[in-house]
Amino acid sequence: MSIEQGLAKTRGGFLARLFGRGEQPLTSEWLDALEEALLRSDLSVSLVDPLMAQLRDLFTTSEVKTIPKALAAVRETLVAALAGDVRLRGHGQKPRVILVVGVNGSGKTTTAAKLAKRLKDAGERPLLAAADTFRAAAIEQLERWAERVGVPIVSGKPDGDPAAVVFDAVNAAMARGNTTIIADTAGRLHTKGHLMDELAKIVRVTGRAREGAPDEVLLVLDGTAGQNAIQQARQFTSTAAVTGLVVTKLDGTAKGGAVFAIAQELRLPVKLLGVGEKP
Repeated sequence: MSIEQGLAKTRGGFLARLFGRGEQPLTSEWLDALEEALLRSDLSVSLVDPLMAQLRDLFTTSEVKTIPKALAAVRETLVAALAGDVRLRGHGQKPRVILVVGVNGSGKTTTAAKLAKRLKDAGERPLLAAADTFRAAAIEQLERWAERVGVPIVSGKPDGDPAAVVFDAVNAAMARGNTTIIADTAGRLHTKGHLMDELAKIVRVTGRAREGAPDEVLLVLDGTAGQNAIQQARQFTSTAAVTGLVVTKLDGTAKGGAVFAIAQELRLPVKLLGVGEKP
């Protein structure tokens, strides 16, 4: 499913409230409704307040007279809030190492598989690493995805050391000539200290396997999580030095504005948007 197709399902929600109006004159009542819609979509007050002040000033001076022009100003502000380098980083060393992290159920495994297919289609030689050793089902799920997208995989044993899986994957990639490793890590609550300590260990061990690794730590956020996603992002960034965001399930939410607050506060680019289950 394309991003356009996925986001079409949000009609009546976040995107529709912002961009779904025709050529109509701007009114103070519409500006009030816009402000309410932005806040209900989980955009932060620190982003909405200055934006609305600017729009009301432009409306008062008649510089902006129509809804499309007002929405253009909104788009410009939101795009600026997400501004950043969306390219996947690398330090010039092979293999590039990408860790996929996040809470339970955010869509990490699907994200890892989709990213592997995307890189394969672009001519790279990706390798998946099943570093979610908490559940045998998680390993099996990624193995099925690997077969589906035609990408090799290094798997650990259930209840094994996830850091060791990533270490072995780096060595395997070096031996086989794979260009990028995508490691799917276990879902963990950001409030569980021992699980976050384990994530920190994975990051450290990855650096021992290849100097400068990981190149990317992608935090997968459920687009329906709302304001709770902000605290998740803070804790994961503190523990694992997150480098970019992946926002999933945008095809099932009428919100999604929290991602702007996260990008603004933590200065993290949104690297990928996830919609649907197709690779």
